[in-house]
Amino acid sequence: MKQALIFWGGWEGHTPERSAAVVSQMLAANDFTVTVEAGTSVLASADLARFDLIVPMVTMSTIEKPELSALTAAVAAGTGLAGFHGTMGDSFRNETEYQFMVGGQWVSHPGNIIDYRVNITRPDDPIVAGIGDFAYRSEQYYMHVDPAIEVLATTTFNGDHLDFIDGAVMPVFWKKRYGKGRVFYSALGHTADEFAVPEMRTVFERGALWAAR
Repeated sequence: MKQALIFWGGWEGHTPERSAAVVSQMLAANDFTVTVEAGTSVLASADLARFDLIVPMVTMSTIEKPELSALTAAVAAGTGLAGFHGTMGDSFRNETEYQFMVGGQWVSHPGNIIDYRVNITRPDDPIVAGIGDFAYRSEQYYMHVDPAIEVLATTTFNGDHLDFIDGAVMPVFWKKRYGKGRVFYSALGHTADEFAVPEMRTVFERGALWAAR
């Protein structure tokens, strides 16, 4: 069986513990043995090379240098990384190497919880195949992103909340490489409740399985 590690913590508004439980059950249903740990200390104390997939679930927190070094080294060596929303896209604001590995960093969500549309840009990719464009209600993430990411879906901002970003097109789902490791990110998933949305859940599950070694 494949091995997965989920580590959770940080801001409670993103329901990290509940989200960790949802993702743990999802991976277990796909024949993973899942280890779930609170905090980041597991990154320095465990042998990360034995994990096929790591799922961060931490928002607006800090990480010790040895922990970050162990995480980036594991992914660079081939361990997969997958995550969503602020629990991977806004984990450690001071750590640029982490952001480089992820492929982006959250910076704003104008209007907070709003209705917007997700547009699939790579319908030929197995992660989003058969999904099609869909309406969504959540925070619409405005992010600073790596130009080297492979974008699978986007969203377009209007001027309702900030007129100077009217028409800005922003990635929602992407995948990339970091060394030998595969990385998948979804900007959806403000709370664990959003896993009830079929498109959000399906794409994240497929993305996580793609990322796994």
